[in-house]
Amino acid sequence: MDDRLIFARAARTAMLAFTLSAASHAGAATPGVSDSQILIGQNITLQGGNNAYGTAVQQGIKIYLDAVNAAGGVFGRKVVLQTLDDDNKGAQAEANARKLVDQGVFVLFGSIEGGPSTAVMKVAREANVPFVGPMAGAPTLRRPYQPMVFPVRAEHREEFRALMTWGRSLNQKTVGFLHSDDANGQEHLNNVRLIAKELGMEVVLPVPFKSDISDAQLDEVVRRITQAQPDLFFNHGAAGLYSKLVLKAKAAGVKTSFSAVNSGSSQIASNLGPLALGMVFAQVVPSPWERKHEITREYQDAMRRTRADAEFSYGSLEGYLTAKALVMALRAAGRDLTRASLVRALEAGSFDLGGIKVTYNPSEHQGSRFVDLSMVGRDGRFIH
Repeated sequence: MDDRLIFARAARTAMLAFTLSAASHAGAATPGVSDSQILIGQNITLQGGNNAYGTAVQQGIKIYLDAVNAAGGVFGRKVVLQTLDDDNKGAQAEANARKLVDQGVFVLFGSIEGGPSTAVMKVAREANVPFVGPMAGAPTLRRPYQPMVFPVRAEHREEFRALMTWGRSLNQKTVGFLHSDDANGQEHLNNVRLIAKELGMEVVLPVPFKSDISDAQLDEVVRRITQAQPDLFFNHGAAGLYSKLVLKAKAAGVKTSFSAVNSGSSQIASNLGPLALGMVFAQVVPSPWERKHEITREYQDAMRRTRADAEFSYGSLEGYLTAKALVMALRAAGRDLTRASLVRALEAGSFDLGGIKVTYNPSEHQGSRFVDLSMVGRDGRFIH
């Protein structure tokens, strides 16, 4: 055969192999990952800036990611956040998550509130896209096992346990519980009943509520509290609604001890003013005002670098440490970043965020179990 013909055939074969290889790599390219950036899709409840907790969370996230990017990012790639506001509506959260996935984000990240986070989880499961750091305590984010969902904060069940254990130590034996009138709320109630049984307590007043509950209906709840007289009463969310309920109960002379979970604790304390004195809250992060944990020292220093008079808060600390968990996982996944390598890195063990550990394995994505108790002091500040 002519040497030129042999060379031409070899050249065509080599070109075909190169083309197939290039096509294979193009097809296998990971969405949201380029040489210069990692695009993170975030749906969060900001309500146009009117959701105080969401706004604080976003501040903490931005401070951490800005510092990471200023230092060179993750293996030279900047971590870029693409954020959509769900207005605290599950349907909007689901639509946002679908839009973000369609736009080619690498992962979904950082929702707050149980309803919206559960809606984002649905999309993550269907699209097979990791959902890292939902900042909600809904049990459905953890049980049944969700292979694509990686919460960082502890779930509400651990907060309920902390509040009820504290109440039991004060010889409180009967419990009232405000919960949403939906499947999530029912699951929360089931957990409260299980914990009560373990502690020798009794749930005497479960109070389901709809989002459109009226003042007249709240007055009826106060009447029921007065009649049942639970020793301890607490909620699982709805900070504004719970504040109104406690104010009405205090005005009616109810002697029940009111406590609450972390969601909106600063808002509740502010709404109640002097009436919040002595009220106990479960918190899923350490005190942002103290320097007892490495993560809070790091957070405070980062906040002060942006503004000398920066105001610390539970929300901004939760956002900061959740962003840190995301970046630690991205780094652990390696330079050749894929969704599969990220999942493997997350499930390989635990991440120490600075005294707060989060742990995952291939059959359980629990995250952190850290819960602390805080009490409102005479100056309106939280004492841990």
